[in-house]
Amino acid sequence: MSEFLQRVEIAVKERQLFSRGKKILVAVSGGVDSMVLLHTLNALAAKNHWKIFVAHFNHQLRGRASDADEKLVRQTAKKLRVIFFPGGTDVNAFATQSKISVEMAARKLRHEFLAQTAQENKIPTIALAHHADDQVELFFLRLLRGAGGEGLAGMKWRSPSPADKSIALVRPLLGFSKAEILAHARAEKIRFRDDATNFSTDILRNRIRNELLPLLRKNYQPGLGKTVLRLMEIVGAEAEFVGATAAAWWAKSEIAFARLPVAVQRRVLQQQLAELGVVSDFELVEQLRAVPGKLVSVSSALSVVRDADGKIRLLDSSARAENKFNTGELKFKMSGRAGRVGFVGWEFYWALKKYDGSLGLARRSPSSPRRIQCEFFDAAKIGGEIILRHWRAGDRFQPIGLKSAVKLQDLFVNAKIPAARRRELVLAATATGEIFWVEGLRIGEKFKLTPATKRLLRWNWSKTKV
Repeated sequence: MSEFLQRVEIAVKERQLFSRGKKILVAVSGGVDSMVLLHTLNALAAKNHWKIFVAHFNHQLRGRASDADEKLVRQTAKKLRVIFFPGGTDVNAFATQSKISVEMAARKLRHEFLAQTAQENKIPTIALAHHADDQVELFFLRLLRGAGGEGLAGMKWRSPSPADKSIALVRPLLGFSKAEILAHARAEKIRFRDDATNFSTDILRNRIRNELLPLLRKNYQPGLGKTVLRLMEIVGAEAEFVGATAAAWWAKSEIAFARLPVAVQRRVLQQQLAELGVVSDFELVEQLRAVPGKLVSVSSALSVVRDADGKIRLLDSSARAENKFNTGELKFKMSGRAGRVGFVGWEFYWALKKYDGSLGLARRSPSSPRRIQCEFFDAAKIGGEIILRHWRAGDRFQPIGLKSAVKLQDLFVNAKIPAARRRELVLAATATGEIFWVEGLRIGEKFKLTPATKRLLRWNWSKTKV
């Protein structure tokens, strides 16, 4: 056994990352880090009685290069005789639709795919290939964005998935540098692919990696990596203590909120905002902390306020406006193999096709000079009639990944969609009234494609030409 494998095995045992006999889903992009991780865990699997699975998410950001990445991972999984789970979607389209950066969209969709794959196959742990250099880059990325101690602490060896808290994310290579991983790949002749976007200066992380860090190492601190990792360890331990103290106070509240140390006050408020689904920043937390009873606006439709005991409440400042719902509706039957309908400034194209589990089919969409967005559903679960309408009082919806349906209003609030905009959004429901698609949100969990799907419904929508 090579020294590299021995070090990984020691890290796994010392930090109790994987138990003997457990299933492990390895997230593999095709790059050197994840390919080394896959080969390493597979080499250690027999000794530890692990069952290895491979998951690859195609972001469809680099055309043929993205498909070549997937092909390499698929071929490697076949060679290693491990089960391969492919996934993918148009990240650019999702980013545009959600009004977030491509990087954030890719991360969100990737984690949702990994968590869903793990959940469906009863795999408790997802292995990720983050390493020590990633930690250093993350430190500066968060520092420049004004993160607090918890953010500057960086990634943990083990943490819950952001898409499903019941699934654990494990990082066995966090103690290795990029150079060590590359050296092992070359020594073992492990095939991998380079991602050209890693050198794009449009992405802040890339500028940190390729410009800032080399400058700091050359002119200021040659041992920058070691220094930053040590600092992250210190900050992380202190942040963990503050978090535990805040949680303990919230459970018992033996002393007044005003008498808590400032750091603990801030963490108490941050923890509550996170539970309420409100994205917090320093200014929001400080406004709440400074004055009890002060109404602080989060969006045009939502405000928060804390009482003297430190408890935060959500207040919907647009409740009156939300009582007026748009009653427009269109019912249509899907006769034939395909068709088009128009509704309140949108054009919807639908098509029914046989489904054989091929991702290639799911990537094709009708050609058009306009921006067309697309989702896919199990046609049998949709039925032969669709209702297009707007949001109504009491509507409930179960987005993919959630275990049960929730109020649409709650989803709108969490997504920070203004009240006026909520009433304009279009949704699609079955003849029985079950909502399977909402403009701007994820598809319905009950209507997703599964291995049992025989026919799919391709659902496209675009703005009507003016």
